[in-house]
Amino acid sequence: MTDKVVDYYFATNSPWSYLGHERFVSLANEHGATIALHPVDLGKVFPGSGGLPLAKRAPQRQAYRLVELKRWSEHLRIPIHLKPKFAGADPNVSALWVLAALEHGIGAGLAMALGAMRARWAEERDAADPATLRYVAHHAGLDGDRLAARAAEPEIQARYDAATQRAIDAQVFGAPWYVYRGEPYWGQDRLDFLARALSK
Repeated sequence: MTDKVVDYYFATNSPWSYLGHERFVSLANEHGATIALHPVDLGKVFPGSGGLPLAKRAPQRQAYRLVELKRWSEHLRIPIHLKPKFAGADPNVSALWVLAALEHGIGAGLAMALGAMRARWAEERDAADPATLRYVAHHAGLDGDRLAARAAEPEIQARYDAATQRAIDAQVFGAPWYVYRGEPYWGQDRLDFLARALSK
């Protein structure tokens, strides 16, 4: 078993998590690293770190965020709707589905995460709608009905709460957030630095 383990904290409603997801998975595979997947509730992470939900940020910060998202989307050639139709869809629903999928292996969890993020940011789908999540599960080769049932169980909610608390304890304050050998990397624009660390 590899000693290269990267803790991956992300939120399914984070456009930056979406833009970095496939690149992160690819570089982890390239360097033989194991991914520990932690979907988190940013609504609980932000208060302890001084972070603000998007709607409460200063107008100039909101405006610049759109500039950066467009810039990165074009640079990476990853499609994104800057203001998706279902931007307000509850991210906690899809996070629970990701954790249910994770029980089928890290590949299933990562595929469910990508599908949920892509549904929100690229496909104009409601990522909190069970029909959307069943669609995502199907395309990930998973049984949507079983995932729906499992995601609704208290044990999965407890795992989500634990992952969020783990993030808070690790002093995470944004997403995506990667931790490798105790060193944090915040944002998909830090993946080059993470790749260098993994290559050592």
